[in-house]
Amino acid sequence: MSSAATRPAGPDRLWSVEEHLEDILTTVRPLDPIELQLLDAQGCVLVEDVMVPVSLPPFDNSSMDGYAVRVVDVAGASEEFPAVLEVVGDVAAGASDPVRVGPGQAARIMTGAPLPPGAEAVVPVEWTDGGLGEGPVSGMRARSLAPEGAEGHVRVHRSAEARAHVRAQGSDVRAGERALKAGTVLGPPQIALLAAIGRGTVRVRPRPRVVVLSTGSELVQPGEELAPGRIYDSNSFALTAAARDAGAIAYRVGAVADDAETLRSTIEDQLVRADLMVTTGGVSVGAYDVVKEALAHVGDADEAGGGVDFRRLAMQPGKPQGFGFVGPDHTPLLALPGNPVSSYVSFELFVRPAIRTLMGVGDVERPRTTAVLRTDRPLGSPKGRRQFLRGTHADGVVTPVGGAGSHLIAALARADALIVVPEDVESVEPGTEVEVVLLG
Repeated sequence: MSSAATRPAGPDRLWSVEEHLEDILTTVRPLDPIELQLLDAQGCVLVEDVMVPVSLPPFDNSSMDGYAVRVVDVAGASEEFPAVLEVVGDVAAGASDPVRVGPGQAARIMTGAPLPPGAEAVVPVEWTDGGLGEGPVSGMRARSLAPEGAEGHVRVHRSAEARAHVRAQGSDVRAGERALKAGTVLGPPQIALLAAIGRGTVRVRPRPRVVVLSTGSELVQPGEELAPGRIYDSNSFALTAAARDAGAIAYRVGAVADDAETLRSTIEDQLVRADLMVTTGGVSVGAYDVVKEALAHVGDADEAGGGVDFRRLAMQPGKPQGFGFVGPDHTPLLALPGNPVSSYVSFELFVRPAIRTLMGVGDVERPRTTAVLRTDRPLGSPKGRRQFLRGTHADGVVTPVGGAGSHLIAALARADALIVVPEDVESVEPGTEVEVVLLG
C-alpha cells in the first residue's frame, strides 16, 4: 500500500521532491527472482553469488600456434645455431590424449590446445623455420611450408623460458572462487564468464516490463500528416527510450484521446504485460485532464492498496504528479505531466529510480556531482520551488542550455545534465558551485 495514505492529503498540500520519491521507493518492491537461460538474463540482476565449479582455464594450454618444447632443448638457440628437434606429433585444441614430449623432441601445438606431458614452454611458429613469409602463420600452415629435408624436424631460432606462451590452469579464476556477486547486472562480459564456467542458467530478478502511454487528443503519430492545432507525440517515444535505457523492457502504447473511458480500458488492457505503468499528460487541473477521472476506477483499484494519488510538488518543471497502484495485482503507476521537459525530468527523478528498484539494483538514482556554473547572467528561480535546468557538463563546469520553458525539446536534446537550484535560492550568480544530476 502506498505510504501516501499515512500522509496529510488535500489539494493544498505541497509535496517536496524527497517526499514524493520516498513514497515511491518505500512502496515499490523488487520483482521476484526467476531462473533464466543466459541470453534471456542479459540486463538482469543476480540474486545470489555465483561460484566457480572448475578452474578457468581448466588445464595448461598454449597461447600461440607453435611448438611445445622442453626448455633445455632450446637453450642458446639462435638464427646461426638453431636447435633441431624431432616433431613427434600434433596437438590440436580439444585434444584429450596429447603426445608426450621427450628429450630432443617437440610437438606442433595450436592456440588453446593442452600443453602436452613433458613440455615446459611453447615457441611461436615465427621463431622456427616453419614461420616463412611475412607476418604470423598458423602451425598447420607452417607444417605445409616446411622446407625439403625438414619433414619430421623443426629448427628453433630462439630460446624460451619455462612457461613461455602457456596459459596456466586457473590463471583466470580458480575452482571455489566467486565468479560474480549478488547484485551484479549481467552484461555481455558477465554472460561470457557464466558460459565459460559452465553455467547454462542463472537466478536473477527479471527486467521490469514498463508500459508507456501518452494522453491528448491533439497528439499525432510521427510520420502522419500534421493538421492545424495538432502536435506530434514525442513523450511516449522519449519515455519508452528512457525506460529501456534504465534497464526495463518497455512497451510504447502511444497517444490516447482525451476520453476517460477509452483511457481506462486501454490501461486495463495493458496491465497484463506491465510491472509498471507510466502515463504522461492530463494530471493538472485543466478541464480536459482526464487521467484523474480514468484512474479513479481501473480494475480493482478501489480495493485496499489501490488508487492513484494526484499531488503537487515543490519543483519546476514537473509540479503535477501522480502515483499509486491500479488493477487486481496492484500494479504501480506513475502519472507524469504532459509538457515534454516536465515529463522527461519527472522520469529521471522518479520513474527511473522505480524501475531500478524493481530490478533490485543498489544505486537507483542518477549520479550527482558539483560543478561551477558558467553563464553570462544570474539564473533566476521561483521561491519555494526546486528548479531543474538543462545543462552540459564537462571538466567540473556546467553550462545551461535553453531556457526554463518546459516545452523546449531541442535544448533537452543537447543536455547531458540537470542543474539543481534549491527551493530557498531565487538567483544563482555565474561562477557559483551548483549541484548537478548527470544524465549521461
